[in-house]
Amino acid sequence: QVQLVESGGALVQAGGSLRLSCAASGRTLSSYTMGWFRQAPGKEREFVAALTWIGGSTHYADSVKGRFTISKDNVKNTVYLQMNSLKPEDTAVYYCAARRAWDTEYNYWGQGTQVTVSS
Repeated sequence: QVQLVESGGALVQAGGSLRLSCAASGRTLSSYTMGWFRQAPGKEREFVAALTWIGGSTHYADSVKGRFTISKDNVKNTVYLQMNSLKPEDTAVYYCAARRAWDTEYNYWGQGTQVTVSS
């Protein structure tokens, strides 16, 4: 089992920045891919970014490319999502997720953290 706890969500003005954190526990993450997803009111959950723990390969949704950066801290077993140049359309609940490298579905999810961007 992997437990994921997100933090860092807040109310921020458009153009501002936030850094979300996802603290992982329960398993070594060396064989996992970590992801960030978001869900806005009335919309489906959507992929934001992903990172492979070994190798650090990253992948981003087109809507956040160039503005968001996913990274990790091996010592703290934590994944981050640095969000810059925030827009009102980035408003959503952001979820951290983990899947084993060979799985196609994310197996573990955090509880979510609210990000609200005011115009």
